[in-house]
Amino acid sequence: MVLTNPLNVSEIGSLWQTYQEKTLIMRFLEYFIEKADDPQARNILGGLWQELDYYLKEMENLFSEQGMAIPVGFTSNDVDLEAPKLYDNGFDIMFLRILKEVSMGLYTLGMNMTYNKKVMVIYEGLTSVTQKIYKLSTSYLLEKGILSLPPKVSMSKRTEFIKSKKYMEGFKLIGDKRTLTTLEVGIIHHNLEVNNIGMQLITGFAQCAQNKDVKQYFTKGINLAKKQIKAMEELLLEGDIQLSATSGATVTTSTVPPFSDKLMMHCIYILNGFGLIGSGTGGFFSLRNDLAMKTLLLAKDVYFFAQEGIEIKIKNGWFEEPPQMENRSQIIQRGK
Repeated sequence: MVLTNPLNVSEIGSLWQTYQEKTLIMRFLEYFIEKADDPQARNILGGLWQELDYYLKEMENLFSEQGMAIPVGFTSNDVDLEAPKLYDNGFDIMFLRILKEVSMGLYTLGMNMTYNKKVMVIYEGLTSVTQKIYKLSTSYLLEKGILSLPPKVSMSKRTEFIKSKKYMEGFKLIGDKRTLTTLEVGIIHHNLEVNNIGMQLITGFAQCAQNKDVKQYFTKGINLAKKQIKAMEELLLEGDIQLSATSGATVTTSTVPPFSDKLMMHCIYILNGFGLIGSGTGGFFSLRNDLAMKTLLLAKDVYFFAQEGIEIKIKNGWFEEPPQMENRSQIIQRGK
């Protein structure tokens, strides 16, 4: 069969990545739905599961139409719905909100690389679902008093322009540094928020990981999150800015794994990528050089931590290989 509108390489790559992420989220949703005590939280989780199930089927149909192997992703084998509760109430929606932040970035990237109308419809629909769930999650967490708002600031009464490159100076032995901008504080608060919930997530993972290397890796991740949190808190304290971002949830004492080591490792792999992109953005938009440097140095730690995780995934046969381009050298050799 000759396809009249075959997918191009960027569409195949982005859809493959989206399928991996969506099947991972589905397994988390199934477990959180099973353990949810709050009907409102269960409705948010269940509504998202239904909508993602539809788009997963759409992607599978598109893969089949194109004659492409459907990725394995993550299946029912990667989640144990009978496992005890690993996180207290509130964590499910807090973590869901972080996942929706990741999804928004992935869909933007996917849409930017899309030319096929069918793929555009998938990303358009997923984007709409994600924005809706993100708003529902934020409202829920604020109503429950779980999510902390960023610091308040007095409103500017006039506009100003930067008059000197000294505005960027942060490495000063004598004299005061300039105060942080509202954007810089917003970036720091977001980093605190993400690392706090990430620390709770990976603490739970460390408690129930079965593989020795994985358990050690997650323990290292806890310490990395603490380092990031400490660095961000110090920046706010130096500027006499009240700390506000909290984890909003705690880990139970359960050591029974609800998720496979493969799934937990891929979850951290995705969050590491999200963290690196966020650090790059934060470093670029931080105009004070000490803040930008600290952000980029912390990103270096995340990068090496992520590389170690990839090696563990490959070692254990957990890293599904993305679709590749044709190997022309091998094809030529076979033709001799």
